[in-house]
Amino acid sequence: MDILRTARTQVLGDGIALDRSQVLEVLELGDDRLEETMLLAHEVRMKWCGPEVEVEGIISLKTGGCPEDCHFCSQSGLFASPVRAAWLDIPSLVEAAKQTAKTGATEFCIVAAVRGPDARLLAQVAAGIEAIRNEVEIDIACSLGMLDQDQVDQLAAMGVHRYNHNLETSRSYFPNVVTTHTWEERWNTLRMVREAGMEVCCGGILGMGETLAQRAEFAADLTALEPDEVPLNFLNPRPGTPFGDLDVLPASDALRAVAAFRLALPRTILRFAGGREITLGDLGAKQGILGGINAVIVGNYLTTLGRPAEQDLDLLGELQMPIKALNSTI
Repeated sequence: MDILRTARTQVLGDGIALDRSQVLEVLELGDDRLEETMLLAHEVRMKWCGPEVEVEGIISLKTGGCPEDCHFCSQSGLFASPVRAAWLDIPSLVEAAKQTAKTGATEFCIVAAVRGPDARLLAQVAAGIEAIRNEVEIDIACSLGMLDQDQVDQLAAMGVHRYNHNLETSRSYFPNVVTTHTWEERWNTLRMVREAGMEVCCGGILGMGETLAQRAEFAADLTALEPDEVPLNFLNPRPGTPFGDLDVLPASDALRAVAAFRLALPRTILRFAGGREITLGDLGAKQGILGGINAVIVGNYLTTLGRPAEQDLDLLGELQMPIKALNSTI
């Protein structure tokens, strides 16, 4: 049976995710089926997630100087990239949270370029969270690398409601992307986060040289993890990194992947993240939101510029998609 007909019955009708082999079939469809594929993904998103869009801002508390060798990342201290180590002070962190909240965002993510947090970083995060809570009503997420159980417990006690730690790519392709730690170490962090009661945010980057089969494998990995949120990034090749000379993923491949991941994750927050501007442009942002996406990062990313927040908010208004309200139960 045609894979889209199967997906209409299985995913749209019954809410059952596509498996790895089925996702691969979707990824292998031609451009002549792209519009049909995205329309189905949008129907799935509307049925199982609703029309609301979750808006998030991110800020880097500690930028650059990371000891890991993630081949896509200009924050690694091992590459000759232009990003250098820097720390953000607490007043600047609070101001960033205020500006994020003014856009209507419900989520503010504190990010640090580290293998994992040391005592100094955790103390600064704790101070930052307290200062933000005294000034701004917004949910706070963190992305601080790999954690041990004590660190997980500390973050949970701080009231961090969602923790981001990306698997980045499929298990089989991961050694081509990172050599200083393993895919399993990342998976273990995510397991502890879930067991501590925090929401799990886990996604990755498409277009790092992986095959379509490995892209489908990655979708299956995420389905097994059952994260609350999946940020989808597209490689924006950074000068000085090992992936700096890779080609940008074609827009049709990126949009087909968005739809395929929605069919693999029918009830998950699927977020447009880094690289969408260079990969998809302004038109692609609209197509993605009408092709399975139900969350966006507004403003700039960690080391690259994004679209002005106003453009994304205007687009959501044009599409009559309400911004998700702050979760009062957190």
